[in-house]
Amino acid sequence: MLKSPKYSKQHLIIFTRYPEPGKTKTRLIPALGSVGAANLQREMTEYTLSQVKELQASTAISLEVRFAGGNLQLMQDWLGSDLVYQLQGEGDLGSRMMRSLLNSFQNNAEQVVIIGTDCPGVNPQILATAFKQLHVFNLVLGPAVDGGYYLIGLQQPFPELLTNIDWGTSQVLSQTVEIAQKLNLSVAYLPTLADVDRPEDLPIWEQGTRE
Repeated sequence: MLKSPKYSKQHLIIFTRYPEPGKTKTRLIPALGSVGAANLQREMTEYTLSQVKELQASTAISLEVRFAGGNLQLMQDWLGSDLVYQLQGEGDLGSRMMRSLLNSFQNNAEQVVIIGTDCPGVNPQILATAFKQLHVFNLVLGPAVDGGYYLIGLQQPFPELLTNIDWGTSQVLSQTVEIAQKLNLSVAYLPTLADVDRPEDLPIWEQGTRE
């Protein structure tokens, strides 16, 4: 049974995928093999979660894990039954993120931040800064080196920001910023960080978790 989240004013959503070989981190399979790529997905999700739990120790934020692949039982066996899990559902990344945002705001969250698990540079300080910025700015973005973003935070849902975006390309951030400007939204930027998506990105993961 999916547990309903208890929403704080500050709500964090982690988007991840169950680490099933062959179905996750597929761009890394040539370098790591399907099991190796799935193991990396597993490690990266666990690492991201550890950073969030560190933030939770000092800040009142609620958390949910939005997952694709696997099922609730597998997710609980993997990451523990004390977390709140929600299915990502159908559609492209934009519609899945918008669903999770609308859900959170309908449940009285006031600042909602979404992160993935691909970015080892995401730490408690960056997450705390994102929530702090949302007291002042409409939109917070964490730019990724590849032209996407590793974090998006909002004070209220603006579906336009997640519509007609070329997901998975180097245009994601610039398209999002362009829409934000048309909507007259104030935007705060976090430090630019590197995602781990391709074989040449692997040293970022190894280095990032050692620091």
